[in-house]
Amino acid sequence: MKVLVPVKRVVDFNVKVRVKGDGTGVDIANVKMSMNPFDEIAVEEAVRLKEKGAVTEIIAVSCGVTQCQETLRTAMAIGADRAILVECGEELQPLAVAKLLQAVCAKENPKIVILGKQAIDDDSNQTGQMLAALLGWGQGTFASKVVIADGAVDVTREIDGGLQTVSLKLPAVVTTDLRLNEPRYANLRAIKQAEQIEIAVRQAREAPSASRVRRMFTPARGEGAEMLGTDAAEVARRIAEIVEEKVA
Repeated sequence: MKVLVPVKRVVDFNVKVRVKGDGTGVDIANVKMSMNPFDEIAVEEAVRLKEKGAVTEIIAVSCGVTQCQETLRTAMAIGADRAILVECGEELQPLAVAKLLQAVCAKENPKIVILGKQAIDDDSNQTGQMLAALLGWGQGTFASKVVIADGAVDVTREIDGGLQTVSLKLPAVVTTDLRLNEPRYANLRAIKQAEQIEIAVRQAREAPSASRVRRMFTPARGEGAEMLGTDAAEVARRIAEIVEEKVA
């Protein structure tokens, strides 16, 4: 059984991002890039499922510029069997990515797609849901546990009230949350081997965006925080004072 794992190239989470001077986006010149952390969790989960014998092949796929090959090689170093780059020079938004992934699924015919619940650059939390809708597959979002058995996948998902377990017939789409697993580190040998594996490159025919960013800016720095202590009555009194000050 094939599992498809989409991965995204993003600014490394340790980097303090800066907005471009013209407000058109984030400045990524000479900035360290890495795999989206939620997608690392997705790759790790796919590898664990393969180690358990639940899946037979892991295909990593990324949509974007040529440099996304670096992210794909990281996925292969962790344990993906092969990789596909859908090359596109345009800025891709969730719906466009979902459409590109739909085309890859039509060609590769995976039984399950596992991807991060969101990317840390735009925090849209949309691609997995849109892909499931386009494919007509069931979806299990915010997964904290994934079990595949008897042609179905049981997904324990995190909700406001606690945990919920849903059973989905395969094929299905699963999006990963932080508590699903802790990704392993790729060793040097695996990294070197991944460098030798050829990545299949496909050109995106069309990836229109449904919206555009008009302006991006850094929020103005506000006043300093005020520590209110632990006494409930005192906290309530101070909050009431602050509200009155703001309203006045």
